[in-house]
Formats: sequence, C-alpha cells, structure tokens
Amino acid sequence: MEAVTAPFTHHDLERLTQVVADAWRSGADRDWSARAGTLDWSCARTADHAVDTVLAPAFFLASRRQDGYPEWAGPFSVGRNASPGQLVEALETATRILVAVIVAAEPGARAVIWRRPQVEVRGPEDFAARGALELVLHGHDVCRGLGVAYDPPAKVCERLRDHTRDWPHWGSPGWRALPVTDDPWADLLAGSGRSEAAGGR
Repeated sequence: MEAVTAPFTHHDLERLTQVVADAWRSGADRDWSARAGTLDWSCARTADHAVDTVLAPAFFLASRRQDGYPEWAGPFSVGRNASPGQLVEALETATRILVAVIVAAEPGARAVIWRRPQVEVRGPEDFAARGALELVLHGHDVCRGLGVAYDPPAKVCERLRDHTRDWPHWGSPGWRALPVTDDPWADLLAGSGRSEAAGGR
C-alpha cells in the first residue's frame, strides 16, 4: 500500500516562509534588479509578486465568496522602490495574515481558490498550499537571480507536492505534468518548468 503523506498545513507555510525570508535576507546586499532565474522579471519584482501570491489567498478565503474572487483583493504591491528588507518584512506579514485567516475560519468554511480553468471552491488548508506553491517557486527564482543558497525542507516539499497533485495547475500552459520521485523539491521544479537541466536549482 502506498504511504499517505500528511496534508500540507499552515504550519508548513510558516516554516517555508522563514526559509525564503532567511535566504532573501542573506542576499540583501546583492543586485535585486538582476533577472530572477528564468523569469523576465527582476528579483525585486518577483519578490513583490510573491508577497501578493501569499496575501491574495487570505482575502479570497476571508471573503467566503463562492462565485469568484473579491473585486477589491489586489494585486497588492510593496512598491517599485521597496528595499530587500521591506520585501522580506512584507512576506512575513502576508504569511501571518493568511495563517490568521485560516485558523479563524469556521468548520466548513469555503471560498473560491482559483478561477482557471474553472471556478473552484476549497477549504482553509488548501489556501495554505495555494500560497505556498507559488512562494516556494518564486522564492527559488529570486534566490537564483541573487546567487544565494536556497534549500526548502524535503518533507515540507513532499507534503506540498502530494497535497497539490490533483490540482489543475500541473499540465496547464506554462506548467508540466508533476513527476513523483524520491526528490519532491526537484519534482516541484520540474512540474513548474524549472529543471535541473536548465540550472533550475
């Protein structure tokens, strides 16, 4: 029988945020105008977007809307001239907000978690994974652009991979089918189009 991985939780999101924040702090004196990995965006713009990808799900879940995203929920930006320190602080703050909304949600709370390829409603812990999936990948993009070490915990990556395995992102335009190997971080990179062959790690 295949082993069942524990679900990804808001505690995992908190741990992952700390890994990203520590890595970004280690590169605070680097060139944040440099290209973020394989993206066309700079490290600063990508970090700013990463903050939004964590904060936006908090608004989605808090709204309890089940017909679409709340129209007033973003995008959020720290600002074009934000310093590395401000971006890190914003990321940590965004995570605290998302975690607080998840923890405060009543049993059975539901809200729209994504709109494509169709509107889908999910429960609170899925919103932790929703924020974490883009965070772990954009955290990587920024660290690669800055040239700093980044090594997300394998068990956290495993729970995130397994929690999101049935999500429609995998195999959609810009994404690939999600592999499942004994290296869950490499699987997430490969599924998102970032690979070892392309220097993606």
